[in-house]
Amino acid sequence: MNISLGSDHAGYQLKNKIVKHLEGKGIKSKDFGTHGDASVDYPDFGHPVATDVTTGMADLGIVICGSGNGINMSVNKHKGIRSALCWNEELASLARQHNNANVLALPARFISEEMGIKIVDAFLDAEFEGGRHQRRVDKISVEG
Repeated sequence: MNISLGSDHAGYQLKNKIVKHLEGKGIKSKDFGTHGDASVDYPDFGHPVATDVTTGMADLGIVICGSGNGINMSVNKHKGIRSALCWNEELASLARQHNNANVLALPARFISEEMGIKIVDAFLDAEFEGGRHQRRVDKISVEG
């Protein structure tokens, strides 16, 4: 499994912890930054993650900003991205099981690093259930 990650300044510490956690599990990751606490613009770090996922360079993506909202909105502008903003394990599991989410967005200022790791694990461990959920997922994208 390959995971692409990106964050702004508010999420870089959590992102670093997640990268180390993934390495410990033998999961390959690509870190698009940022790599410090200097103020940056979250779209600059979310868009490369979304591109990696839509082109198949990454199986899944993880994006992080202060509230999770801005970077989540940014990546969801990419056709084929279904990013879910999650602040607990159940939301992360359901995002994959019911919505076939391919990007996880985390709110760094509202969760602990420990909870962030648990959310990531729940997201990665869950699988899309298909069935009635596929019909709904198929209706998400809008052309035009």
